[in-house]
Amino acid sequence: MNSKLLNDKHSSVQFAFPARTAWRVSLAGDFNNWDPKTMPMHKDANGVWHLNVALKPGRHEYRFIADGVWQDDPAAQERTANALGSENCVKTVTG
Repeated sequence: MNSKLLNDKHSSVQFAFPARTAWRVSLAGDFNNWDPKTMPMHKDANGVWHLNVALKPGRHEYRFIADGVWQDDPAAQERTANALGSENCVKTVTG
């Protein structure tokens, strides 16, 4: 298991992605080895997809996958270049 996930000191972090017409949205990041299948999200009545993830303090890179297409988080306050020529979103978890 990746050491960034469910460590002794972890915080519940909410991820949200607005995609009213999407059939399936998931979360992938450095905390799940970028696997788009292990963290499916759940859609609320307003068309926003949610998932709470236990993360240890630190900097975490992530993206959303909506109906098979990798997407940026429109609410991300920080982004960083990735090896694929696009950007990852960054969430910093404080202890």
